[in-house]
Amino acid sequence: MIVVGIIPCIILRGALLSDYEKRAVSLKTAEIQNQCTILSNQMAMSQYLSQGNSEVIDAELTQFSNINNGRVMIVDEEFRILKDTYDMDTNKTLVSEDVIRCFKGKGTSRYDGKNRYIEVTAPISATGSDKIEGVMLVSVATDYIVDSLYSYQNKAELVIGTVFIVICILAFFLATLLVQPFKRLAKQIGTVTEGYGTEEIRENAYLETIKIADAMNQMLLRWKTLDDSRQEFVSNVSHELKTPLTSMKVLADSLLMQEDVPTELYKEFMGDIAQEIERESKIINDLLSLVKMDKNSSETMNVKSEDINALVEMCLKRLRPIAVKENIELIFESIRPVTAEVDEMKLSLAISNLVENAIKYNQEQGHVRVFLDADYKYFYLKVEDSGIGIPQEAQNHIFERFYRVDKSHSKDIGGTGLGLAIARSAIVMHRGAIKVYSEVGKGTTFTLRIPLTYVV
Repeated sequence: MIVVGIIPCIILRGALLSDYEKRAVSLKTAEIQNQCTILSNQMAMSQYLSQGNSEVIDAELTQFSNINNGRVMIVDEEFRILKDTYDMDTNKTLVSEDVIRCFKGKGTSRYDGKNRYIEVTAPISATGSDKIEGVMLVSVATDYIVDSLYSYQNKAELVIGTVFIVICILAFFLATLLVQPFKRLAKQIGTVTEGYGTEEIRENAYLETIKIADAMNQMLLRWKTLDDSRQEFVSNVSHELKTPLTSMKVLADSLLMQEDVPTELYKEFMGDIAQEIERESKIINDLLSLVKMDKNSSETMNVKSEDINALVEMCLKRLRPIAVKENIELIFESIRPVTAEVDEMKLSLAISNLVENAIKYNQEQGHVRVFLDADYKYFYLKVEDSGIGIPQEAQNHIFERFYRVDKSHSKDIGGTGLGLAIARSAIVMHRGAIKVYSEVGKGTTFTLRIPLTYVV
């Protein structure tokens, strides 16, 4: 604001001073030229150049020189100085560009700002003729113009100084006034972020404060959502880990409270405890997989060019015993050979989880079909089953950790509720996408799209 206010003042000062100097020089030059014209006519009428000096003309030239604080020289056709009011160069020869031009009938005028004088030449013509017999050369000092310029310059600088002080004072008060809404906004942000307050941040003084407040409200809402999600995750983990431990403790306490426990009952209880231990181990392994996925950085990715057809075949080979046990037909169809840059371990984990879920949540004597295809940019994997399906209202939540559509059925099957979350994380780390299409009682289809070239 200060710069914006001062720069125009400086430019205006320079323009006004320059204009004053030009106008003052122009007026003085015109005045001298008029006086020279009058004196030239008088000299022509009195035949000053041919008949010798005239006391009247000499007196007028001296008076003209004194009044204007200048010097007057009369030069004849032979460029000889007939009259010099300074009495310094009389009878000397003076040849200059301005004098020569004046002899050709063109009076001249010139301003020398550095040496502070105006020089004017005026032709002296013969009476009743256009013939130029001499030249009147006048040099007038312009000290008074320069002095006036200095005076105006000092006044202008005083005005600029005053304007500068006024602008500084105004800028201080305006800045204080303008910053107040931002201070209030900062105070609200500090208050809210201390404990995720329920009140929204609001400051409607400026468009900028409105935008900042809206952005902060969105960010705080996201923080709150993430915090709630973290708390829910911790709660779910605690619950999932505690459930098998509780079951094992109940079974162990039952054995300890009885004397002479029958071998059959002992074996039954120990078998149940082994199942709970296996379940606990699976939950821990899945959690460790998720922790590795959550790092979500290129450092955790071991990307190499892989044969996707062979990778899918390997995943299905591992799961065929489970499919045979559940009497599920496992089918793999590949449209073309596919090679892509992937992390073999992470992608295998995603595919295995999807196919294993398709087997576990299938109908009796159902099927699971895996399709593989590719274009110039992506490869596409589709896992389709004839299973129980997923309700429409649950499809937006199935990738959440520990989410189960039917908790009782999932417990019988032995799922942890982390398989789809792991699969989604692995696919996202490959810069891919996963979608689900399902209808209750008619099966579920998961589609994967992953770039052929990994982009960091």
